[in-house]
Amino acid sequence: MKLGVFMSDFRGGSDVLDRLSAEKLGIILVGNGIYHATTKENGKSSPLLNKSANFYVLSEDLESRGFSPADVDSRVKPVTYSDVVDLIFNDYEKIIWI
Repeated sequence: MKLGVFMSDFRGGSDVLDRLSAEKLGIILVGNGIYHATTKENGKSSPLLNKSANFYVLSEDLESRGFSPADVDSRVKPVTYSDVVDLIFNDYEKIIWI
């Protein structure tokens, strides 16, 4: 199964991700979830980015929180709303939100 996961929280949800199994996993960071792509704690990136997945971050949510694509970890691809629609319809069979 190809699973897309919308993640909108910075502090929670990792335990749910640990229990998911998919042949292809895509994590789309939205809302406060964008901090996984931009924030370092004690000099380290978010542990979420160590998971085996394709990572995306919604550009509009980055900008509304004062970040730009240049602030994003290199493992995460900035995407627009239009790109997210394409991901949903073309790349992932199931979508969940955590």
